Amino acid sequence: MSRRKTRPRTAPRTAPAVTPESPCPCGLDAAYGACCGRFHTGTGGTAPTAELLMRSRYSAFVVRDESYLLRTWAPETRPAEVDFDPGLRWTGLEIETTTEGTTFHQHGTVTFTARYAHGGTPGTLREHSRFARHEGTWVYVDGDVAE
Repeated sequence: MSRRKTRPRTAPRTAPAVTPESPCPCGLDAAYGACCGRFHTGTGGTAPTAELLMRSRYSAFVVRDESYLLRTWAPETRPAEVDFDPGLRWTGLEIETTTEGTTFHQHGTVTFTARYAHGGTPGTLREHSRFARHEGTWVYVDGDVAE
């Protein structure tokens, strides 16, 4: 989920209200604080698989956690900042396929579909994302967005 287009920052960058007790935006059957929130705060260490990193990055887009997104982006492809579109609201995530990306691998891929609403109009983003280990932890490298 690169969404790296630059826009002037004129609108507020408020995030939706997600509490530790809220259902996790990533779609797993757990509360945000026990699921992706633990990776965002660092209390749960780092995501042990590429799929869990993908889920936690999706949740970071939902709650607009720029520091987590930048921290989990490969240095060679990391942007200077994340441009959150104030008119965009992420509404759901479906993991379609994964390859490798476990504790026994150095690389992995995750193909997903993320649903959103932009200005009230629903849409989907489908991406085949690449992940790699960097200094022992999983990071997002890049992805191919399907049209």
